[in-house]
Amino acid sequence: MRKAERERILRQGVVLPETPRDRRQQEALAADLEGSPVVGRPLPLRLRNFRPAADSYLASLGGPLAYMVRLRQIDELTRGHEAALGEARQALQEECGGDDAAFARRWLETASTWSFAEVNDLIERHNRFYPAESRLPMDPKRRDFALVNGRDYRRRPLDREWLLERFPADAAPAD
Repeated sequence: MRKAERERILRQGVVLPETPRDRRQQEALAADLEGSPVVGRPLPLRLRNFRPAADSYLASLGGPLAYMVRLRQIDELTRGHEAALGEARQALQEECGGDDAAFARRWLETASTWSFAEVNDLIERHNRFYPAESRLPMDPKRRDFALVNGRDYRRRPLDREWLLERFPADAAPAD
């Protein structure tokens, strides 16, 4: 243990003699209070609409919460799938030339075999744990959790239908 720390601990509760600096500070405080309208009256209560809790302090020190990291991963993986699908669709269009029927058949095969396992696992965990992790309140009218920005918090898993909505099987260029 350091000497300074030991002395600080041993001096706890000990009243030190008044120094000239302490006297100057007390005189300045007394001068500030002379013209104050609140001297002798209780201070008004400052009502707060929140209660600071230990878990909120701990969460603020630990960086982003688990659901925040998971949502970012879901968005990044989804963008990655969209980019890869766009490239695959473009390459397939070039391979098929102008044969729309061959393109549609091969694109539907690609859509059926495309794997979204990693992102769907994250989406499933998000749908299960998000309400508890974000302390989402209940909505008594809906008998479900409250909407987040006007929408349900649940994410739709990525599947063949999701793929075909964004990249249809017709040979026209996708948006």
